[in-house]
Amino acid sequence: ITRTAAASLLTLSMLPAQAAVWELDSAESIVIFKYSYEGTPYEGQFGNVSAVFDIDPLKPSACKFEVTIPIDGINVDSPETLDYLLDLEMFDVDQWPTATFKAEKCSLDSLNSFTSEGMLTIRDQTHPISFPFKLDIESCDGQVCFHLTSEVTVQRLDFGVGQGYWANTATIPNDVGIEIDVYAVQK
Repeated sequence: ITRTAAASLLTLSMLPAQAAVWELDSAESIVIFKYSYEGTPYEGQFGNVSAVFDIDPLKPSACKFEVTIPIDGINVDSPETLDYLLDLEMFDVDQWPTATFKAEKCSLDSLNSFTSEGMLTIRDQTHPISFPFKLDIESCDGQVCFHLTSEVTVQRLDFGVGQGYWANTATIPNDVGIEIDVYAVQK
């Protein structure tokens, strides 16, 4: 048995014997989106994300995720860009103030790599999405927590983000990268 595998097994043995409910620690968590505009890369951050995870790493098929992303919590470098993102032709925050991701099952891909199958809703569009993630059990201020990281690409036009002029994929490509680096503590 390798040292890494032994450490992982020891860490898993510290977990509750059954599924536990975990809540996102928003102060320690980051959700970034990456896109390009006329070939120049940009990124922003979704702030104030909230999430509850019901997951037992020893029995991942029974996991449940509920993630809420307040669209008005977007942080970008330019006030003008923020105005465009929140406007009618992009996220239309006045009509659809949140995006959500809900998953009802996960599969174990390797020792600490999983995939959840769920539904992503942005604006008035809901589509299935496979969400691969790495889950590490750590200690956060003396208590057991989990550290979830992931990178996923979504097609913004599938969710109605980019209408009128902004539907032009020559200006803003359809692919938007999402990078997740979050911590959760047991409720």
